[in-house]
Amino acid sequence: MSYPLTRRFVISQINVICSIGIHDFERAKKQRITVDLEVLLSTDKEPQADTIEQALNYDTIREMVIEIATSRHFDLQETLARTIFDAVLALSTVDALMVRTAKPDVYEDVKSVAYQLSNLPH
Repeated sequence: MSYPLTRRFVISQINVICSIGIHDFERAKKQRITVDLEVLLSTDKEPQADTIEQALNYDTIREMVIEIATSRHFDLQETLARTIFDAVLALSTVDALMVRTAKPDVYEDVKSVAYQLSNLPH
């Protein structure tokens, strides 16, 4: 059995210090979040040469995430994830993606509290 070829970048745990949360103590002090992305790349735009000019530069995605997360205060992870999702999906070589934001320092007995948004095919 043959399956269709897919091309994906998986970027794990971009660490960002940002202003996020609804509580007064969260508004008073920036906190660490992590962002994971799984990016489904367009199969019709596969690089024909071994040059970055023909590929999606994952530096671009990392920089977008950091810029968005530090641009303003976000009350909700949902809003931050949607803002990142919309920006990355607007890139011409991206067909679909998953964005997961996580707050790893919320509780001592919990690894993280995360929110995930995706339009990836199952």
